[in-house]
Amino acid sequence: MKIAIIGAGSTYTPELIEGIIERKANLPLKELYLMDIDDRKLNIVGNLCQRMIENAKIKAKVVLTKDLDATLKNADFVLCQIRVGKLPARVLDEKIPLKHDLIGQETCGIGGFFKGLRTIPVMLDICRKMEKLCPDAWLINFSNPSGILTEMILNHTKVKMLGLCNVPINTVDGLKKRLNLPNAFVEYMGLNHLAYITAVRDNGKDYLFDAINAGINSESMKNIPTSGFPAEAIKTIGAIPTSYLEYYYYKDSKLEKLKTAEKTRGELCIDIEAQLLDIYQNLDLNNKPQELSKRGGSRYSEAAISLVDAIWNDKNEHHIVNCLNNGALDFLKDSDSIEIGAIINKKGATPIKVENFDNKHVKDYIKMVKAYENHTVEAAIKGCDYEAMRALMINPLVLDYNKALACYNELKEAHKEYLPQFFGAKK
Repeated sequence: MKIAIIGAGSTYTPELIEGIIERKANLPLKELYLMDIDDRKLNIVGNLCQRMIENAKIKAKVVLTKDLDATLKNADFVLCQIRVGKLPARVLDEKIPLKHDLIGQETCGIGGFFKGLRTIPVMLDICRKMEKLCPDAWLINFSNPSGILTEMILNHTKVKMLGLCNVPINTVDGLKKRLNLPNAFVEYMGLNHLAYITAVRDNGKDYLFDAINAGINSESMKNIPTSGFPAEAIKTIGAIPTSYLEYYYYKDSKLEKLKTAEKTRGELCIDIEAQLLDIYQNLDLNNKPQELSKRGGSRYSEAAISLVDAIWNDKNEHHIVNCLNNGALDFLKDSDSIEIGAIINKKGATPIKVENFDNKHVKDYIKMVKAYENHTVEAAIKGCDYEAMRALMINPLVLDYNKALACYNELKEAHKEYLPQFFGAKK
């Protein structure tokens, strides 16, 4: 088995290596390619990963490289965690919208929109190379915005891929613990960072409304400032919303909190990353340090490498992934990407159909944001300003044309270096 990690200089990478080590009995790893464009981070993080592999007595060749072609050639799995423009670009996504009274966030609203515009051309290039150099490989992507990237890749390339996020695994397990139902089937559905829990079944009974009436919230994530949903709000929604939905249902208070924060999350991540890189340079360190938990990537390794395991070993396991709808949600097109429970085997994901779903509010909210995502992919591929504005006027965190246009123009100029499709190309 050859595993390639693109964006291996990320301080998250030891999480992935830990997952490989934990499943070494199931994964016959022979080659591990760690690729990044940042020499310093690749060297620091890559050397720690090498020490971890050696300490685990895994006899695999570990290659640190900036060569994308060599990384992809004959790979079985490509794990992608890129951040185009790095953390400084994220900070711009967070800060510039605040000047226009809009939420600045990594994946939601106009900030997440620009992360998508920057990332799609780079992912498209990676996928075109995969089609030639490793046509049978699986791409497991957790670059954000994960759902929008899934939409683009599965509808515009021939690459086999699944999108991944650590919100589902934390949300589902947190809910099972609170309800003391360790073996329950939790129905999780929607879009990446816009998903709901719509059933909690155990021994023939659905405990969803018990949970709703108890005001049970979804698991909060370290990388977003959460306040939780009051019981009355959850009853109104009629399903348990995941943590990112706080940005939508409490837009004004979230905006105020972001405006008054001493630092943006991106700025905090820059500080955390510097601390982690310093820790990683300790040559005596040969396992994942506890400090990594502050970075917000909790359980990525479990989610990502267990997915690799399920595909490689044809396990028919249940995982929550970003994949094509293919009839699972009857109110969306088959070609729409969704985040949902699916059975995973060597053929990929078969989404589990949601039967007799009658929550109109949840349906309509998902349809609205799905429309925004579809426009976003078109805008990113075509480099079209009009299509970009059509997307933003649908996004519930933007909507206002004047605010959207002013912020769009400022962010577009700020990220000019990473938006080749919008500058110089015919529209």
